[in-house]
Amino acid sequence: MDYKIGMILEGKVTGIQAYGAFVSLDAQTQGLIHISECHHGYVDNIEHFLQVGQKVRVIIIDIDEYTGKISLSIRCLEKPFDFSKANKRVHYQHKKFWTNKHAQEGFAPIAERLDGWVKQALVDIDAGK
Repeated sequence: MDYKIGMILEGKVTGIQAYGAFVSLDAQTQGLIHISECHHGYVDNIEHFLQVGQKVRVIIIDIDEYTGKISLSIRCLEKPFDFSKANKRVHYQHKKFWTNKHAQEGFAPIAERLDGWVKQALVDIDAGK
């Protein structure tokens, strides 16, 4: 079968490791559900969600074009992604100012001190520091 990103398939869990579960998609092809893709939120043990032999509904989220490895996700099917909002800019409710937002100094403090810094650097060079 010719697999493509975004296809929703049913497979069977054939093996479980600490980092994810292997799923047989057909007789010759299997993919991996990474532990982060098996459920929304933190998953400390994948065996709490999946067991060997279990049938699962998955979506293909990536296919490595060089190795042919298929990455699968159950998490993406739990709460589908809304593509209509993907290109809209995010507006933040709160802005974080790292300085006083009312101070309008800009580069003035640097300009005021620059001559002194240059003089001190020339003195240090002449002194051999």
